[in-house]
Amino acid sequence: MGQLKDMETFVRIAEAGSISRAAAQLGVVKSAVSRRLNDLETRLGVQLLARTTRTSSLTEAGQRYYTRAQILLTEVAEINAEAAQTSTSLSGTIKLSAPLSFGLSHLSPIISAFATAHPKLTVHMDFNDRQVDLVEEGYDLAIRIANLKDSTLKARKLIDISLILCASPDYVQNHGAPTTPADLKHHQVLHYNNSGPDSWLFTAPSGGKTALTLPAKMRSNNGDFLCQAAVDGHGIILSPSFIAWDALREKKLLPLMCDYRPAPITAYAVYPETRHLPARTRLLIEAISEQLKAQPHWDAPIQ
Repeated sequence: MGQLKDMETFVRIAEAGSISRAAAQLGVVKSAVSRRLNDLETRLGVQLLARTTRTSSLTEAGQRYYTRAQILLTEVAEINAEAAQTSTSLSGTIKLSAPLSFGLSHLSPIISAFATAHPKLTVHMDFNDRQVDLVEEGYDLAIRIANLKDSTLKARKLIDISLILCASPDYVQNHGAPTTPADLKHHQVLHYNNSGPDSWLFTAPSGGKTALTLPAKMRSNNGDFLCQAAVDGHGIILSPSFIAWDALREKKLLPLMCDYRPAPITAYAVYPETRHLPARTRLLIEAISEQLKAQPHWDAPIQ
């Protein structure tokens, strides 16, 4: 068991890029991680990591060992996962990142129920719209709402999310309602910072697509703030339905250009490709997927 633990520590060092980062991710002192690495290298009789005062990198032997260790640790995790299926209790720690608005409103009940079902489990929850570096920062799992680009992460699709163009009744009364994407050039737009360029994509009833790059009157990295700004009459927002649904239901916001469909986005569970997936993480993904796969209540106001 000691050798397996040393192997896990070495893999974490290789993925984190340094002993200090690995120690921080594992929640132990740096000397303990160094000691495990030294014990492993002594046992093998070979240097796995070339270390200087500033940097560290895998040696040729270290790279070969790392590749094989990943395979072995994955197999051990799968064996443990199969055995864990005979027990309803999970233990250990899950470090999870999720977008602030979606996480607080719609993931919190799922995480809470999962933690109640598994009282020995420790959950470290980070609500942040920033895309964390899972490997470098030691996260086991992240929920991301985006069109994923190619990466070294594994991803499981959870749910498609509708976008809705909307504005307050006061704004529509004062500025009118756009009827085509071209009309948006004459309106005040509220834009979400983290979605890249100020570009909105619409599909017309005919199937044609229109992409618009629009200057923003107001921008933010938080969708709830922008939704409230729209309610207050500051402009038009292209909002995920899970944020705007309540304001739409209460008629504080009105849907606009309903014949034109904004390009949808998707929620994914992502985790490092190189890290074996413990049963607790796999079962949490299953729980989130199961809860979200039904028709979301937040889409009801726009059906």
